[in-house]
Amino acid sequence: MNKLLPTSSVLAASLAAALLISLPAVAQNVAVVNGKAVPTARVNSLMDQILKQGQQRRTPELEAQVRDEVVLREMFVQEAEKRGFQRQADYKVQMEFARQTILIRELFSQYQATHPVTEAEIQAEFAKSSEPGGGTEYRARHILVDTEDQAKTLIAQIKGGAKFEEVAQKSSKDTGSGENGGDLDFAGANVYVPEFGQAMVKLKKGEMTEAPVKSQFGWHIIRLDDTRESPSPQLSEVRAQIEQKLGQMKIAKFRDEIRAKYKTDYKFTN
Repeated sequence: MNKLLPTSSVLAASLAAALLISLPAVAQNVAVVNGKAVPTARVNSLMDQILKQGQQRRTPELEAQVRDEVVLREMFVQEAEKRGFQRQADYKVQMEFARQTILIRELFSQYQATHPVTEAEIQAEFAKSSEPGGGTEYRARHILVDTEDQAKTLIAQIKGGAKFEEVAQKSSKDTGSGENGGDLDFAGANVYVPEFGQAMVKLKKGEMTEAPVKSQFGWHIIRLDDTRESPSPQLSEVRAQIEQKLGQMKIAKFRDEIRAKYKTDYKFTN
């Protein structure tokens, strides 16, 4: 005849069994707040969102911060619900906007994932948009002063034999280029203010403006030293921009297709 286990042994065995049964459930929760479980899935979801932004990497410190944040959020939500905020009309409107935002984001994210920009599309767009040359670049020098009279005096000095570079170093208030004899290096005409660019492109190599050129910065004396055709960009240099552009075009087309197939009495402004 088997002996009965002492009462204390029975209780201990029962407790151990209960603990074993509940272990999987405990592992699914990061905490319990006022009797309400905070699931670990919530921590994982928030962590995924942070990592997708690409600004942080997964570390023990970040994991601890995310767990803290998730538990704190549960505390704050419970407190807000105790105060009845979830019954307010504004809360319900905001929740509807949040629901729409999440669904719309998922709609377009899934579309992007299933309709990626292909290498063939990138190649075709590059061939269509690239030109034989990237345009003319000008290497100019200038001297910048405050008044027209100052500029006219300096033009007379240069015509009288003074070196443009030395006059620029001594008199130009554009100290950046002045230190280099007024040299602005190669650049397209469109990088300059219109008055400067228009005067510069009219010059021949080695020619200086006969009269001062006025701009918002003051009065310029310009000399054109050289021109060149800028090379066309390589695909590797513009691939990211092309891919982004094509991706945006695909999303816009998808958006317009949805808009066209749904009936509404609403008149869009554009």
